[in-house]
Amino acid sequence: MPNIEYPHINPFGFREYDARWLYPKDINNEGIKKVGQGLGSQIISKTNKSPRVIVGHDYRSYSEKVKEKLIEGLRDTGCNIEDIGLALSPTVYFAQFNLDADAVAMITASHNENGWTGIKMGIEKGLTHSPIEMNELKKIVFEKKFIKGKGSYKKIKGFKDIYINNLIKNKIKKKIKVVVACGNGTAGIFAPKVLKGIGCEVIELDCNLDYNFPKYNPNPEDLKMLQAISKSVKENKADIGFGFDGDGDRVGIIDNNGKEIYSDKVGLLIARNLAPNYKNKKFIVDVKSTGLFARDKILLENNCETIYWKTGHSHIKRKVNEVKALAGFEKSGHFFFNQPLGYGYDDGINSAIQVCLLLDNQNKKMSEIINELPKTYQTPTMAPYCKDEEKYEVVQSLVKKIENLKASNTKIDDQVITNILTVNGIRFSFEDGSWGLIRASSNKPSLVVVTESPSSDKRKKKIFEFIDKLLKETGKIGEYDQKI
Repeated sequence: MPNIEYPHINPFGFREYDARWLYPKDINNEGIKKVGQGLGSQIISKTNKSPRVIVGHDYRSYSEKVKEKLIEGLRDTGCNIEDIGLALSPTVYFAQFNLDADAVAMITASHNENGWTGIKMGIEKGLTHSPIEMNELKKIVFEKKFIKGKGSYKKIKGFKDIYINNLIKNKIKKKIKVVVACGNGTAGIFAPKVLKGIGCEVIELDCNLDYNFPKYNPNPEDLKMLQAISKSVKENKADIGFGFDGDGDRVGIIDNNGKEIYSDKVGLLIARNLAPNYKNKKFIVDVKSTGLFARDKILLENNCETIYWKTGHSHIKRKVNEVKALAGFEKSGHFFFNQPLGYGYDDGINSAIQVCLLLDNQNKKMSEIINELPKTYQTPTMAPYCKDEEKYEVVQSLVKKIENLKASNTKIDDQVITNILTVNGIRFSFEDGSWGLIRASSNKPSLVVVTESPSSDKRKKKIFEFIDKLLKETGKIGEYDQKI
């Protein structure tokens, strides 16, 4: 008897705006094929009977195999595949515009540890699946409501260069020295070439592809990665350091002194640089972002409005698209530039180009430019463990508790809560502009905790201690990935 592999798919892999699984523990090859059949059926139901779908994969040892199984499923529904091969997520997004295709599917687990796989997918150009579309896909897969057809397959050669050539149009005048760190992820064959192409002097750091990620995960929020960039910036007397994540849609920034600049502050600097030339525009930022956007003088002088919105690349890019914002900035390093600066999707390399253009426009070092912003004391994005099946309930219970504390004027470090935003978990602000955030992570079994204070480091810590106490009282929280 031949060995028959039955499909296995952990339902929790369908997350808010993409899919992530441990492979093959949480999804096997036949499970991937079924997801392909579900996605193909969904694409056909929303477009036409013979849609063209762009696919690509990141540099992990198993990504190509996963892609092949997804393609099998997509073709079984009648989707015509155009495979651009080894790619970044933004390369696939760009290909949908460039090749005028109906949908995209990118095999990537982004910055997740080795052993993870996943799919970033989208139908409408420049957008990825919303939570509604993810739930719809999950339903199609588990109810096996598949459309049957016979799709074609075509390999698109040389698309990497088409993508790179589109980005290197943005030339700079100054000779900016940049450290480009890729954590041995896929961005290593794209980012150095693009930044050299616009006129930068590039120092490469861990840009050779190695799917074992021997130094650290390619994650611009990973402290090990940031420390390595900082060391290289100082040793090479570089003007700036860029750290790209595994699938190239995010960037982290280190200034000329080797100091990390949180991505929301980078976003604010870019917005301030753009505002005088783009008056009356909107900017979207996620709930993890600094409170400085809301009261920034340059943005207000140019009648620019900032909207705080749900964390997640899908949520922010949809909001950018919906309100025709000029740009969107997410604290995790996803930046979105709308026309005429981009196509609205997140591209870490395009974000790095915008930072280079900012430096090109000013006769100041990055450390001097960042010092022009009012000082705030901000924690890293912390992720205490919480089970996938419990995290949303835990957050809802905390929303009620904090709302009650606001209603009773309870003080935390001598401050009362003045404002609560519940568009994504709970962000609660105080009289002096300090704030705290608790929300459920969209792609891991954890919560997300951030605090910021414009007043003092002590107050930032006091707000964290307040949150930490609330979390411990639930009895459902494990270890933090990092603490302040």
